[in-house]
Amino acid sequence: MARGSRVVAELGRPETADETAARKAESSRIYRSSQTFRNLIAALLATLAVVAVIIFAVPRGQLAEAPPIDVAETAAGFSEVYGRTVISPDVPEDWRVNSAKIDGDDIGAFTIVYVPDSTSYVNIAQGFEPDPAWVSRMLSGASPSGSVTIDGIAWDRYEISDPSRAGNISYALATDAGVDQVLIFGTADADTAASLASAVTDQIMQLREENP
Repeated sequence: MARGSRVVAELGRPETADETAARKAESSRIYRSSQTFRNLIAALLATLAVVAVIIFAVPRGQLAEAPPIDVAETAAGFSEVYGRTVISPDVPEDWRVNSAKIDGDDIGAFTIVYVPDSTSYVNIAQGFEPDPAWVSRMLSGASPSGSVTIDGIAWDRYEISDPSRAGNISYALATDAGVDQVLIFGTADADTAASLASAVTDQIMQLREENP
């Protein structure tokens, strides 16, 4: 028995051949679109899976921490090279040492950078037989604002009102050490600088005896 034409409720009558063909074509288009979308999602998930495997499966090493700087050992090595006492302060254990090295070309200076806390730093430098303008150059032309005596040693005191014009230096102390100069400078306060000056008192006296 032949199947009758499909009655469409919206039309209230059987579909024509053209309407049937159009309906089937539209159904096919919607199906193909849904398949394309599903394929796209599947491809995206597959790509993410590959990336996840690469991220989690490939071994990654961690950078080794830099070994701590032994200031005393470094200073002793330079002392042999330069044939003179090289300063090596005894500072609190919680002071971090960022560097301890020879700076400068024409005028060598052994410079140690300390970080006593999270908000400040303080350097101590021993200039080897520097010219008279060395301290001024190191402090961007700043002039002494007075003097202070620490453990019997007189130091020129520099209180810099505009640190931005002096390499972010707000306070400094300077004194002679025989033919050398010792300079303490940074953003640390006067008490911190004084404690560092006190830590090299004996070595400054020794340098003065070596080269009066």
